[in-house]
Amino acid sequence: MYIGRVKGTVVSTIKHSLFDGHKLMLVTRLNLDGSETGYYDICLDHVHAGVGDLVLVLDEGGSARQIIGKRGLGPARAVIVGVVDRVDLT
Repeated sequence: MYIGRVKGTVVSTIKHSLFDGHKLMLVTRLNLDGSETGYYDICLDHVHAGVGDLVLVLDEGGSARQIIGKRGLGPARAVIVGVVDRVDLT
Protein backbone atom coordinates (compact mmCIF):
# COMPACT_ATOMS: atom_id res chain seq x y z
CA MET A 1 0.00 0.00 0.00
CA TYR A 2 1.03 3.56 -0.51
CA ILE A 3 -0.32 7.09 -0.36
CA GLY A 4 -0.59 8.92 -3.66
CA ARG A 5 -2.21 11.84 -5.40
CA VAL A 6 -4.61 11.48 -8.32
CA LYS A 7 -3.10 13.36 -11.26
CA GLY A 8 -5.72 12.60 -13.91
CA THR A 9 -8.03 10.12 -15.56
CA VAL A 10 -7.16 7.54 -18.18
CA VAL A 11 -9.60 7.09 -21.05
CA SER A 12 -9.64 3.90 -23.09
CA THR A 13 -12.25 3.09 -25.71
CA ILE A 14 -11.21 -0.56 -25.88
CA LYS A 15 -10.35 -2.29 -22.61
CA HIS A 16 -10.43 -5.59 -20.78
CA SER A 17 -13.84 -6.55 -19.39
CA LEU A 18 -12.37 -6.53 -15.86
CA PHE A 19 -12.36 -2.72 -16.08
CA ASP A 20 -16.07 -2.41 -16.96
CA GLY A 21 -17.81 -0.05 -14.54
CA HIS A 22 -14.56 1.32 -13.06
CA LYS A 23 -12.74 4.57 -13.74
CA LEU A 24 -9.03 4.39 -14.44
CA MET A 25 -6.99 7.03 -12.61
CA LEU A 26 -3.36 8.10 -12.96
CA VAL A 27 -1.86 8.20 -9.44
CA THR A 28 1.60 9.43 -8.46
CA ARG A 29 3.30 7.93 -5.41
CA LEU A 30 4.22 10.29 -2.58
CA ASN A 31 7.11 10.40 -0.09
CA LEU A 32 6.42 10.88 3.63
CA ASP A 33 6.91 14.65 3.21
CA GLY A 34 4.23 14.75 0.50
CA SER A 35 6.62 15.22 -2.42
CA GLU A 36 6.22 13.12 -5.55
CA THR A 37 8.56 10.15 -6.04
CA GLY A 38 8.38 10.22 -9.83
CA TYR A 39 6.65 6.83 -9.95
CA TYR A 40 3.02 6.40 -10.90
CA ASP A 41 0.38 3.73 -11.44
CA ILE A 42 -2.81 3.47 -13.43
CA CYS A 43 -5.34 2.43 -10.77
CA LEU A 44 -8.91 1.21 -10.74
CA ASP A 45 -10.99 3.68 -8.76
CA HIS A 46 -13.15 1.89 -6.18
CA VAL A 47 -14.05 4.92 -4.01
CA HIS A 48 -14.99 7.65 -6.53
CA ALA A 49 -11.79 9.66 -6.08
CA GLY A 50 -11.23 12.81 -8.10
CA VAL A 51 -8.28 14.59 -9.63
CA GLY A 52 -6.18 16.17 -6.88
CA ASP A 53 -7.39 13.81 -4.12
CA LEU A 54 -4.95 12.23 -1.69
CA VAL A 55 -5.62 8.48 -1.88
CA LEU A 56 -4.64 5.14 -0.40
CA VAL A 57 -3.64 2.64 -3.07
CA LEU A 58 -3.51 -1.13 -2.72
CA ASP A 59 -0.72 -2.15 -5.07
CA GLU A 60 -0.94 -5.94 -5.19
CA GLY A 61 -2.77 -7.69 -8.01
CA GLY A 62 -4.52 -10.55 -6.21
CA SER A 63 -5.83 -8.32 -3.44
CA ALA A 64 -6.83 -5.64 -5.94
CA ARG A 65 -8.97 -8.12 -7.87
CA GLN A 66 -10.62 -9.30 -4.62
CA ILE A 67 -11.51 -5.71 -3.70
CA ILE A 68 -13.32 -5.16 -7.00
CA GLY A 69 -14.94 -8.60 -6.79
CA LYS A 70 -13.19 -10.20 -9.77
CA ARG A 71 -11.25 -13.27 -8.71
CA GLY A 72 -8.90 -15.14 -10.97
CA LEU A 73 -6.56 -13.85 -13.59
CA GLY A 74 -6.85 -10.37 -14.98
CA PRO A 75 -4.81 -7.27 -15.71
CA ALA A 76 -5.67 -5.38 -12.48
CA ARG A 77 -2.72 -4.62 -10.20
CA ALA A 78 -3.55 -1.43 -8.31
CA VAL A 79 -6.82 -0.14 -6.89
CA ILE A 80 -7.70 3.05 -5.00
CA VAL A 81 -9.23 1.86 -1.71
CA GLY A 82 -9.59 5.12 0.21
CA VAL A 83 -9.54 8.91 0.10
CA VAL A 84 -7.14 10.25 2.74
CA ASP A 85 -8.33 13.19 4.86
CA ARG A 86 -5.16 13.72 6.86
CA VAL A 87 -1.76 12.17 7.57
CA ASP A 88 -0.21 12.63 11.02
CA LEU A 89 3.46 11.77 11.48
CA THR A 90 4.68 11.50 15.05
